[in-house]
Amino acid sequence: MLLDKNAQKETLYDVLNVKEDASYEEIRASYRSAILNLHPDKLLKTSDEMSSSHQTSGDRFLTVQKAWEILSNSTSRSVYDNELRGSRQDALAADVAEDVSLQDMIIEEALDLSYQCRCGDYFSIDSTELEKMGYSLLRDGSVISLRTVDSLPASVILPCGSCSLKVRLLINIDGSN
Repeated sequence: MLLDKNAQKETLYDVLNVKEDASYEEIRASYRSAILNLHPDKLLKTSDEMSSSHQTSGDRFLTVQKAWEILSNSTSRSVYDNELRGSRQDALAADVAEDVSLQDMIIEEALDLSYQCRCGDYFSIDSTELEKMGYSLLRDGSVISLRTVDSLPASVILPCGSCSLKVRLLINIDGSN
């Protein structure tokens, strides 16, 4: 349901000029405004000649209409949101140098995790960032464990502090980190 799988820069939310967490009412108001401005009948009344800008406006009208059809329905919006998240993860994953697990990470006293990069610097994430994502690092003596409300596996893309490399930290809650 993504508009253009090759050029995923403009999302349906961008088309309607709303945030991704916009309410139905916000989406509806933005849609109505865009449709009124782009409607082909309105454009024909303002000019007798059909120019390329009118054709572009007609195409934009159809794009706005398609965005409304998807985002106004909670089921299709949910499917679209999942596809959007997946495409963003795929784009990020294409830049990942390697996958690492929690066991590969160096755990510091403050429960910060780091992993050495080829360049000599580190990929790192601290426990507060993990907590924002719903994961808690707990220390019991020399054993570090990860707790979460839902036990779903996850991954986090970590950039190097110096170079352009990234790693994907795989978080498997089942104990096979």
